[in-house]
Formats: sequence, C-alpha cells, structure tokens
Amino acid sequence: MPLDHKPQFDKSKLPSRHVSVGPASAPHRSYYYAMGMTDAEIAQPFVGVATCWNEAAPCNISLARQAQVVKRGVKAAQGTPREFTTITVTDGIAMGHSGMKSSLASRDLIADSVELTMRGHCYDALVGLAGCDKSLPGMMMAMVRLNVPSVFMYGGSILPGRLKGKDITVQDVFEAVGAHSAGKISDEELRDIECAACPSAGSCGGQFTANTMACVSEAIGLALPGSAGAPAPYESRDAYAEASGEAVMACLAAGIRPRDIVTRKSLENAARVVAASGGSTNAGLHLPAIANEVGIDFDLHDVTEIFRSTPYIADLKPGGRYVAKDLFEVGGVGIIMKALLDGGYIHGDCITVTGKTIAENLAEVTLPSDQDVVRPTSNPLTPTGGVVGLRGNLAPEGAIVKVAGMGNQQFTGPARVFDCEEDAFEAVKKRTYKEGEVLVIRYEGPKGGPGMREMLATTAALYGQGMGDKMALITDGRFSGATRGFCIGHVGPEAAVGGPIGLLKDGDIIAIDAVKGTLEVELSEAELEARRKDWKPRTHDFQSGALWRYAQTVGPAYLGALTHPGAKAETHVYADI
Repeated sequence: MPLDHKPQFDKSKLPSRHVSVGPASAPHRSYYYAMGMTDAEIAQPFVGVATCWNEAAPCNISLARQAQVVKRGVKAAQGTPREFTTITVTDGIAMGHSGMKSSLASRDLIADSVELTMRGHCYDALVGLAGCDKSLPGMMMAMVRLNVPSVFMYGGSILPGRLKGKDITVQDVFEAVGAHSAGKISDEELRDIECAACPSAGSCGGQFTANTMACVSEAIGLALPGSAGAPAPYESRDAYAEASGEAVMACLAAGIRPRDIVTRKSLENAARVVAASGGSTNAGLHLPAIANEVGIDFDLHDVTEIFRSTPYIADLKPGGRYVAKDLFEVGGVGIIMKALLDGGYIHGDCITVTGKTIAENLAEVTLPSDQDVVRPTSNPLTPTGGVVGLRGNLAPEGAIVKVAGMGNQQFTGPARVFDCEEDAFEAVKKRTYKEGEVLVIRYEGPKGGPGMREMLATTAALYGQGMGDKMALITDGRFSGATRGFCIGHVGPEAAVGGPIGLLKDGDIIAIDAVKGTLEVELSEAELEARRKDWKPRTHDFQSGALWRYAQTVGPAYLGALTHPGAKAETHVYADI
C-alpha cells in the first residue's frame, strides 16, 4: 500500500528505523498491521506512553485514563503512541510490615523496566505518567538514562478528606492508630477517620514523597508548567495530558533531550523547591539517583547543603496546614518557583520541555498576595529549609531529618535499640518505652533490610500517643514524607556494613542538633573501635529472589541507593543507536 502521508520526521536518525524501515523490517511491520496500525502510523516516530497504572492504590487508578489523552496529543502532533505499563509498590499499603522492603527496590525496577521496553521496541520518545512515591523518580531516572526526548506527567494528588470540619489525609489515619492504642479515641472514631481520609483517586495529599517529587518534575524541567498541580479527579488534567503528548513531539523535532534539561543547575533548582516546600526526606535519595543517570555527582551532602541555605516558604502538611489541592488553588508549584526566582534562589536560565527557560516559563506568574499557603522569601516560615542534613560520629556518611513545623531542633537522650521495625512498633504499641529516649531502628538500610523500609507506622503511632515531641527516632532506614517529629533517617554507613549505628547499645547517650547539623553518640573512638571488633555481620531472610538481588547491587543511601554505575560508565546512549 503506498504511503498517503508524508512523514514529518527523518526516521533514518531515529531508533525506530530498526523496526519499521526497509525490507528487513517486514516481520516487524507485520506485527504492527496485526494491531491495526496503518502505513502512515508506521512511518511516524514511535512514542512510548508509559504509566504505572494498577489497582493497588488510588495513586495509580486514574493513570490509564490520562494516558489515553496523552496519546491523543501525540497523534495530533504526527507521532504514533505505543502505550505500556510498569509496576508500582504503593507505600501506604506496603507500610508497617515486610512489604515495605519492596518499595525502594521498585524505583529501580520501574526505571529498568521502562528502559528495557523502550530498548526492546526501539521507541523514539517517551511520555511517562506516575502516581505513587517511587514511580515518579523511577520514571524520571528512565528518561534521563535513555536520553530520548521525554516529558513527565504526574497523575495528580488525592482530594483531602473532611471530618468534623477539618481536612484530613492518610497521615491522620496512621496517627489515629497510635491514638487508638493509647486509648485516646474509640473504635468508632478510628473507623470514622479511616473512612473519610481518602475520598478520591490520586496520590497522598500532603507534601509527602509523591507531591514532593511532582514538584521536582516541574522544577527540574521535565514536566510542563502547571501539570503537577490539579488533583487527579479534575478533568482539567486532560489539557495537560494532551499538551504533554504534543510537547514530546516538539522536543523530538527540536532535538531537546533529558540530559539537556537535567543539569547541575536544574538539580539545584529541584532541591530548592523541596526545601522551600518542606518536602519529603526521600528527595535526598531520589535527586542523587536522577543525577547518577546523567553522570553528575550530586549526593546527599550536596542536596542538604542547598536545603540549609533555602528559606522554607510553603505551609504544607505534614509540618504545615495545607494540602496539594490548596497549593493548586492559589497557583501551584509555579508560585513556589516564582517566589524562589524573585528571591534569587533558583537558576532561571535552565531549559525545560517547553523549549523555554525556567525564567521564561515563569514570566507571567505572580505570587498572589491574598493567600497564606506560600510566602515570599523575604517573609519565610523559617529562614532555612524544611529538611536538613546531619553528620557526626554516629553518621559519618550523613543522615537527614525533616524539621518543617518543628519547634525544638535539639534532642539528647539514651538509646533504646531495636534490630527491626516490627520490634520497635511492638514496643510503641505496648508503650514499653520511656519518655525522653532515642529509639534506634537498625538493620533496615538498603542492604540490611534489604530495601530501606519507611517507618511511618511507628512514627505516626508515637505521634498519635502524644509523644511526637518527647522522643526522637533514628534509623538506617527511611521515613515517609508524611512523618513528623524528630525522626532521623538514612543514617550511614548502615548497620549491615558495620556502621556506627550497628554498634549502639541500650543507654548510650545520643545527641542530635538539627541547627548545627550534627548527630553524635557520646562514646570515645576507642570504645567504638572496641565494639567494632566484636561486631559480626547479620544474615537476613532474603537469600533469593528480587530482594536478594537488590541487596547485592545497592549502594549507600548518601549516594542515592544506586544499583548501577550510571552515565559515567556508559559507552553508548540508547537515544543514539
């Protein structure tokens, strides 16, 4: 059949030429005909439209519908969309049991599976839609790794629940479990909270990890301005979905690739927005992992140094008062970025998927004066970021803590040591701890868990018992973006490799100072060395399967819990095959 459509792109320079052009591609084309594709569609660039759709949680349930609109945008711009899906592990359901070991590992599996699908089918460009926490960085990592023209789109946040005249989120449900265990609320009150907290599709509504990384997607330049804002149920998301499909074709025509966008400057912009919004400590893992895909050194210490010099200006949960829907209604991520740009905190010359710079994208944006969700940098909630880094003899490789909304940022107390989260949660549930202690949860790091679990169930239970400001908690694992209170995560080196956290004993005095950025145990180096000689590695229960494989390859938290060498070791880039 003769072509009735003149191709808009030169396929001789695109990956899809290997599966669609010339006599040798006849077998491949026979498969496309089997799926109803026309010669005109085969002659166009192939655009992967990847989603994390599944029925595991509300975060992902609307992504399949949004993908259909993205495909409409790709088609309108003379591209041929090819939809595929990848996995997600939903933290809200994985939380509080061994399922959480799968969460961080899923980030890298998402990136790997998108990479393999794109490579295997020679797609020329990518639009990625994601909802749950790890799926956002996983999708962005794949984009930068492949370096084909790409546009990221967030699936949108959940609407806030309403109970007794107040907005509530899943954070309130976790904290209600603690209140219930302390006898502060009844069975009926707990049920009322769980039934009201999550009223729609979408990702957790506070400035937890999903919304934090959604803000990053705009700040780093991989997403269209405004696309991270509208809640998942809003039909207005369709306009952004269609525009994202059109934008990826424009990037393909202009030759704009993710590594043109993700630079040291844009990573710094992303870190600024995390700090200014009181975002999730998990950004301290995900920004270094994205940087690794482009070969940029940008570890936890680089991230937290930026956090320390950034004003905290967005009054968002869990430390503040508002949720993502409130931020959207006053102007979205763009007004946080505009406030930071006006204050001289972000680089305005970074290119984005619009083909314009950050400054050009924000030229018409103003920070509204009739709202108190986002403040100007001249009048911040606090002069330094909502997330800070810590170092000391207990964390030579560093640690991280969210201080947004916290009054006291110093704490000293005796250690109460647990070798897994379950034991700590049981102690909290039974209230067998003492006020003023520092709860230590170890052997939960990337290798030792394996999988670096989040500890929201434990921290939320403490908060629900009214002990959130009377205790501290440190771990070589992670904390949810919904965690609040004095909770220090990512302590490294982790216990499983003989880090100092693995040498602690009950009663050791731990001193935390988030103002100075220190995490110390009051032990001499000689005592630590003596304990180190007696320390023996532990064996975990995952001696086969995916988590075993993850433990073999994963690196330290301060570098981003990386599972491969990144762009520095590349000898070729997929986009140039």
